[in-house]
Amino acid sequence: MNLKILNKLVAIAATVIIILPSCKLRQAYVPPVVKTDSLYRGANNIDTTSMANIPWKQMFKDEKLQALLQQGIANNYDLKIAVTRIKQAEANLRQSKAAFLPTVSVEPQYTKQKTSGAQGGSLGIFPNNLYELSGTASWEIDLWGKLKGANKAALASLLQSYAYRRSVQTQMIANIATDYYNLLAYDKQLAITRQTVESYKNDVETNQALKKANRVNEASVAQSEANRYAVEVTIPDLQNTINQTENAICVLTGRQPGTIERDSLDVQKVDTLLQTGLPAQLLSNRPDVQEAEYNVRYYFEQINVARAYFYPSLTITAQGGWQSATVGTLFNTASIFGNVVAGLTQPILNHGLNNQRLRVAKAQYDEYVLTFQQTVLSAGQEVSNALYSYQSAKNKITTRTLQMDAWKRSVDYNRLLLKGGYVTYTDVLTSEQGYLSAQLSSVNDRLQQLTAIVTLYQSLGGGWK
Repeated sequence: MNLKILNKLVAIAATVIIILPSCKLRQAYVPPVVKTDSLYRGANNIDTTSMANIPWKQMFKDEKLQALLQQGIANNYDLKIAVTRIKQAEANLRQSKAAFLPTVSVEPQYTKQKTSGAQGGSLGIFPNNLYELSGTASWEIDLWGKLKGANKAALASLLQSYAYRRSVQTQMIANIATDYYNLLAYDKQLAITRQTVESYKNDVETNQALKKANRVNEASVAQSEANRYAVEVTIPDLQNTINQTENAICVLTGRQPGTIERDSLDVQKVDTLLQTGLPAQLLSNRPDVQEAEYNVRYYFEQINVARAYFYPSLTITAQGGWQSATVGTLFNTASIFGNVVAGLTQPILNHGLNNQRLRVAKAQYDEYVLTFQQTVLSAGQEVSNALYSYQSAKNKITTRTLQMDAWKRSVDYNRLLLKGGYVTYTDVLTSEQGYLSAQLSSVNDRLQQLTAIVTLYQSLGGGWK
């Protein structure tokens, strides 16, 4: 009866092996749907040219900035860490490919056994020697695509690590360029502040001379001195900010803190056309979007792997070699032995492990689809914000120039009127403070314009070419 049951089980297993491969167990990967129409505002969506395709050396023409960017690419530690992730992913991919191949092992063995003579009808004990040199090969046949799914998942992981490295580089390029422009802006503000302090020293001397001539009182002198010190006291903070920004650039370029060679803010040119290209180009240009999509692909393949666990695995094991009672006859033809075993393992009761594995894989896939869609949406927001920031700075620069001219004339007129006794020093002070504020704001406007270009370049996916 047991033999009949065994025969039925074998027949069922054979039928399963023949029929199930015809079923489409493995699903082909399809990229998730994402809407890119009108993804960002304030851009010409008809233009197919994107500034993201401009190499960073052409994008940033300041030679000192180029040198810093080159140092960052060579020495930045985040980039080096990203390269180690690539090496890990490459090793995992090779490991997944090796799973398709049979495993082979060699087993030299010596056995010495003493058998009781009572088993053969006598009281003596006879020694028994056995020398063996054998090899075993085991091969799992990938009937249901479990190994193939794992291999494709490993490939997606490798592609994700490449995209991650590009993403790190684009972020690093943007950070160095932004910090560099910040540094130039701080230099400019420091120069304006020092120049203002010297101008205010002259005001103090003027008020002291006017006091001696009984044209102003001591209050005007004290007020002019306080005005000078109020500006002068901001210099240490500016110098501290400059030092910290230099240190930040040093870290980004992988070197110890020190002075950063740089040009001036006034020589920076904005002659790059702000070409955003089509929104759909973000999918191929932005490394973080690519990285998110490769994560989706990875977890899609994990679903295929999880499905394959529901089906039987077929393993073929072959063993062969030499066995002999003496070393001298070990390699004789008569000592050769061998066997081949085919094993079929079908999961029946594993406490819902396969079901839970599939549920987890599907939930992870859904999570990363949403993450991918959110990444694309955020990319569009970043492009829009950068465009508006640039346009805002551009619009302010013209008006700010007119404002500075007006404040400068006000300062000059009030100083002349003060000497003639027609106004008080308070009028001069108001003009001077307005002029200083306009000058510092002008630097910020220029900085906003430059950093908006950097942000737009990064948000479109530029910096890794």
